[in-house]
Amino acid sequence: MSATPLSRHGVSSSSEGDTPSTLHPVPSEGALQSIEFDAVLELVADHAAGALGASAIRARRPGTDVSWIRSELADVGEVLAVLRRGDLVVVSPVPDIRTALGRLRLDGAVLELSELVTVRLTLLATRTMLREMDRLAEVCPRLAARRAAPIDRALERALEQSVSEDGELLDSASPALAAARREVHASRERLLRRLEGMLREMDATALPSGATVTMRGGRYVIPVRRDARQRPDGIIHDESGSAGTLFIEPTAAIALGNAMRAAVLDEERETLKVLRELTELLRPARPAIAALHTMAVDVDVISARAAWALASAGEVPVVHDVGGPIALRDARHPLLLAREIRVVPFDLELEPGERTLLISGPNTGGKTVLLKGTALMIALAQAGIVPPVGAGTELPVVHHMFVDIGDHQSLADDLSTFAAHVGELRRILDHADASTLVVLDEIGSGTDPAEGGALAMAVLETLTRRGVLTLATTHLGALKTLASRTPGVVNGSLQFDAATLSPTYRFTKGIPGRSYGIAIARRLGIDPEVVAAAEALVPEAERDLDQLIASVEAREQSLHKLEATLQERTIDIETREAVAVSRESIHDERDAALRTREKEAERERARQAKAYLLEARKRVEAALSLARGAVDEAAGKEARRLVEEGVREESLRADENVVERGGDRSAINVGDRVRMGTGSTGDVVEIRGDGRAVVLVGAMRLVVQAASLTPIAARERRAAAEAPMLGDAAERDAVHELDLRGMRADEAESMVLGAVDAAVLSEQPTLRIIHGMGTGVLRDVVRRLMQSDKRVASFDFAPRQQGGTGVTVVVLR
Repeated sequence: MSATPLSRHGVSSSSEGDTPSTLHPVPSEGALQSIEFDAVLELVADHAAGALGASAIRARRPGTDVSWIRSELADVGEVLAVLRRGDLVVVSPVPDIRTALGRLRLDGAVLELSELVTVRLTLLATRTMLREMDRLAEVCPRLAARRAAPIDRALERALEQSVSEDGELLDSASPALAAARREVHASRERLLRRLEGMLREMDATALPSGATVTMRGGRYVIPVRRDARQRPDGIIHDESGSAGTLFIEPTAAIALGNAMRAAVLDEERETLKVLRELTELLRPARPAIAALHTMAVDVDVISARAAWALASAGEVPVVHDVGGPIALRDARHPLLLAREIRVVPFDLELEPGERTLLISGPNTGGKTVLLKGTALMIALAQAGIVPPVGAGTELPVVHHMFVDIGDHQSLADDLSTFAAHVGELRRILDHADASTLVVLDEIGSGTDPAEGGALAMAVLETLTRRGVLTLATTHLGALKTLASRTPGVVNGSLQFDAATLSPTYRFTKGIPGRSYGIAIARRLGIDPEVVAAAEALVPEAERDLDQLIASVEAREQSLHKLEATLQERTIDIETREAVAVSRESIHDERDAALRTREKEAERERARQAKAYLLEARKRVEAALSLARGAVDEAAGKEARRLVEEGVREESLRADENVVERGGDRSAINVGDRVRMGTGSTGDVVEIRGDGRAVVLVGAMRLVVQAASLTPIAARERRAAAEAPMLGDAAERDAVHELDLRGMRADEAESMVLGAVDAAVLSEQPTLRIIHGMGTGVLRDVVRRLMQSDKRVASFDFAPRQQGGTGVTVVVLR
């Protein structure tokens, strides 16, 4: 058990060389450790982009400043909303530049090459993050407010020109440096060629096996056997481990070696000069670089907290000051979520004036998990981390936290379990006030139940009178009646399936829980006589209380089932109403579309009538020309006859077109012979309530708008019967839906192709093909044809309520 005083602000960090630290010392064995606070922070830190962001998250501690807590949670909620829309927040990790910033603060200090690399990587990462913050400025104004001013682009270019991302000082940093490096390379080549030539000229017996030019003490040397009769004059720099080989710098190569060493020194001087110049260039920009670095780490921390909230389905809670209400909605223990197991959420609400929650029930029922989970939700929120809770959650701020969970027996301190618990209770009573959260697991245990229960009852009554927010668990029956006589105390339990004797982990407020000890003993095979004797030894008052709790639990479960049933019926009614409204809306849209098509049809009839009259006029003019050129009276009569005949025919055609396209379609019935818009004919086999009709054309069932059909007179039916059926004409009709059920694969293929042809020619945007769910043969035929047809823009199964996988909806180009 430990107590943790909470800081005013959760954490402070700086890029100026100070490590993130809390504003108070955190005890090594504190309340936060008891509720596994750091383990949860580790889960959050895993979402950070960089090591510094992860370290800052691990250093966070609960704060007590309500304004700070609300601001931190609002920062996370803003980014969380962006993530939930499917957008991404690009965060680039930054290296640790605190050492470099410390050197820049000291006049005359020169940055190491590795430190320059960290500064360059920081500026590169923050440039990307500045662009990202500008992109999100409208939807994330709080994040945009953290934007730091960018440094001069010329300074970035100078670093890019001088230092590579791999930590190399580039030749482009200075012409003098490039020249010095060329000289080092040239002098090294001259020296190596001379030494390699000497090796080739020497007697092979004087050289060890595999002899090559090597380096010892910063000088190039050649290996020579110690016992060689003739060995070159020179300086011996080293010998082999066996002392059988000497490493000699020949006299003839010393001058070349000295020249190379001088070139190396020139390169080092130029390198130091470049590093000094770059350092002096960065020194005035030190505050701006530090601000950019801090911004990058802060954005990483906010983004990581938002990503964890998204992964754990957390919602930003409402935070109240000390003494405010507590209402947890859909709360889940974060460590259980991390195990990717089924987690039963719990709701917990204490009304105004309720300060102590006493939870009872059997072991393994989840009581301790609920205690830790509730304390964790409060601690996480006060640390600016969105806990895994649902919308509507409200949490109070606490200034101190006492947690007494587990066995504190200590042989070294000569403390029994009960003595350790009593010691912690004394500390709680000495310091707890209305701003304190106290968590007590199995209060009053470890001693005689009567005395332990009496002590626990007195402690809880005292804490309740002080207004301390107290969460406690117990197995003691005497405590279960405390709520009935102590204002501010409320019972609670975690449901237990009495039939299977297994926990359900569902929290119920207002009802104490049964321990089920004897029932579990019976289930585990204890001798029935022993179990019966145990039941008889239970005091009558406790048996009555247990039976009362059992009846209340049964009533509660019955009410829950009834509530669930009513909820399902309510949802069903609301769904039906929504469907009805949706259908009415669809019908309105179809009526509007039909009126539009009718207007278009009227305009088309007028256009065709005009075309017929123009054609008639042309025939009249042709006949008049013939009449003017006639040489005799007989020819003149023939011309007049042609004129009159042409006028009659064209007038008749125009009249028939108007009658045919504008006739009364309301009289169409099942069994009528009708003509479609393209001229093909068929029989009406079904009239639907949505204004569409099913027409049988040959072996194909076509679903078309009933308003587009025209009844055929008897004489036309005879003519149609005598005329051969033209399948291609039927296929060109405006097909909305094709039913393939009951057809063979080869029959379905021809029908599908014909329906697509008709839909394309009639400019239908979509086509519904009903193939059923059956064996999948017809479905595969349809999908194969649609995949290879270039006229098809896309196709997919219909929504579940419109046929699902038994219907394919085709979108045409």
